[in-house]
Amino acid sequence: MSSSPLALVIVPLVASLGLAVRAIRERATIVLVCVGIVASVLAVWQAIAPASQPLLGGFVRVDATSRLFLGVVNPVFLGVSVYIWNRVSTTPVLWDGMGRLVWLALAFLATANTVLLANHLVFLWIALEATTLTAAPLIVRAGSAASRQASWHYLLFSSVGLGLVLLGFLCLARSLEADGHEPTFFVDRLPELVAGGANLWRKLGLVLVLLGLGTKLGLAPMYSWLPEVYDEAPPAVTALLAAVQFNCALVVLFRIVQVYRSGNGELLAVALVTMGTISMVVSTFSIIATRNMKRLIAYASINHAGVIAIGLGVGKAASYGLLLYVISNAFIKAILFLTAGKIKAHYRTKDTRRISGLLKDLPYSGVLLMIGTFALLGFPPFGSFIGELLILSALVSSGHMLVFSAFCLLITMTFIATGRTIFPMIWGEPKQQHTWPRQTFLSASPKIVFLATLVVLGIYIPPAVNELILQVAASLEGP
Repeated sequence: MSSSPLALVIVPLVASLGLAVRAIRERATIVLVCVGIVASVLAVWQAIAPASQPLLGGFVRVDATSRLFLGVVNPVFLGVSVYIWNRVSTTPVLWDGMGRLVWLALAFLATANTVLLANHLVFLWIALEATTLTAAPLIVRAGSAASRQASWHYLLFSSVGLGLVLLGFLCLARSLEADGHEPTFFVDRLPELVAGGANLWRKLGLVLVLLGLGTKLGLAPMYSWLPEVYDEAPPAVTALLAAVQFNCALVVLFRIVQVYRSGNGELLAVALVTMGTISMVVSTFSIIATRNMKRLIAYASINHAGVIAIGLGVGKAASYGLLLYVISNAFIKAILFLTAGKIKAHYRTKDTRRISGLLKDLPYSGVLLMIGTFALLGFPPFGSFIGELLILSALVSSGHMLVFSAFCLLITMTFIATGRTIFPMIWGEPKQQHTWPRQTFLSASPKIVFLATLVVLGIYIPPAVNELILQVAASLEGP
């Protein structure tokens, strides 16, 4: 089983079912961490293992895209698992309801890995919908009506978005019939069938899919659920939504681009660049206005989604930088949301104006927030800097000078607004005198590992990882 990609689904699924046994449920957080370790090892094995044959009648297939993102999603899940285990160990009152959280989190991981391995559009859709159904209850915090409302909004927007995606898939199937082909939803069989020019059904299908996946990614125009949900969800759940589920939805978008860019490149480019630019505009002005720490990071996530959409729309030279940016931002968002949770737990507030002197009060959190913010803003030596630079370069070389100018202006405004809000929290004297329990290295270790990964991506990318990124970048240009 260790060499089979199906183990990445079976292991967390079996562990989640095992929590029905009381003796196992009483050690739920340990089970969570153990599954995270096993899943991470299996994911790394898949990343370095030779290509395998399709499984389950072709519904499961491991290619460069799945290998790359399995190697991102599962280690992030492990880091979040260690964070949960440590929080429960140091704050026993959090144990109440932990069995339910771990059960849903393990089911969430199983469905997320299914998305990354799926080779069938409808199977992809079902798995992505399953991540939504397992994540929605995780958003709810006991005794919080606002989190319950946020969970319903998340479920509503996700259902609408995924409904549009399914309708788009049906239109794409109809387009094959219009061209005289037998309809299929298998991703690896589609390229040879869609090599010709686009018909009306295909254009309609692509627009619906982009709009639906844009909703799931938090892109304009249907982005309003994201700040509310990221704000109200527990920090660990927010990290899972921002760094795991986001990348699952992105992989579905990658599958569409890999198949349909050839012959439909202009439509994809216009739609993605437009959605990305509008998302950056909306998020930039929202960052300027907000004083809520988690919402600020949530709006920055929308900004990042906009950058990703622009890079994916431009393609060509931007593809490698886009992937570096995507991988880096998975770890950045995990660092920042987990750190924000630690800060909120201590200060009992998310209002940035009431927090100061983090470096004195919470040294680890202060340093991680500071460095994470630099990575968030695309400073060197982080991978996000190189990724952003390559996307900007591709905008110039492809003649998108208006988008390039808007991009630079919005990034500058975001930098100023974020720095104005975050940096006073880090330096200065504490506004209130408190005696906090001392922070341990163990409590910060997942975020420190994520930070080290960001530095590696910016300074030296291991050859095996670089080769994998190059393969995915090439696939984004179509067959």
